[in-house]
Amino acid sequence: MNMDATTRLPGRPRQFAIDEALDKAIVVFSERGYHAASISELKEAMGLTAGSLYKAFKDKKAIFLAAFDRYKQVRNALLDQEIGVGSDGRDKVFRMLRFYAEASHGESGRRGCLVVGTAIELAVYDAEAAERVGRSMARSEALFEHLIREGQADGSISKTIDAEATARLMLSVTQGLRVLGKTGPDRDRAFAVIDAAMKLLD
Repeated sequence: MNMDATTRLPGRPRQFAIDEALDKAIVVFSERGYHAASISELKEAMGLTAGSLYKAFKDKKAIFLAAFDRYKQVRNALLDQEIGVGSDGRDKVFRMLRFYAEASHGESGRRGCLVVGTAIELAVYDAEAAERVGRSMARSEALFEHLIREGQADGSISKTIDAEATARLMLSVTQGLRVLGKTGPDRDRAFAVIDAAMKLLD
């Protein structure tokens, strides 16, 4: 059977609509925070009727957790793509740092990072939020460590540095940039931080 570009497979429209709606919910939660974001704001931003919203999600927390998972899915895929074209370990570390620096200025910087916002607002008393934040931070730190060790193996990063400690420092740099981004630093300032961090690899 021939299918043209407009033919939709069963089940696809709803999933596409949910992903689109979650992308809009991410903006609301990132800008407003979990507690300040109201169901009415989310409903309007997501373009869903109240009936459709509650059919897809049990409550605001369910929307938030789904939005968080969607946020990480998209961001991780973009980061992995960026790192994948790196020439060596050092270049891959730089690309990872640059990925965060680009998100830490202008509109995206002021909007903020959903992971950082969740860590500050929810992780202390919400186990599900804390688990997601911990998993996200652990993934980033492990990736930094892997790339640093790759650079040490290929000669682009000094073998004298402590890969584990430096990975944790790089994680601190990236998350700090996302916090500073809320106050709107320009791109040059964000990249000055990245340049300083890269010198730690010599």
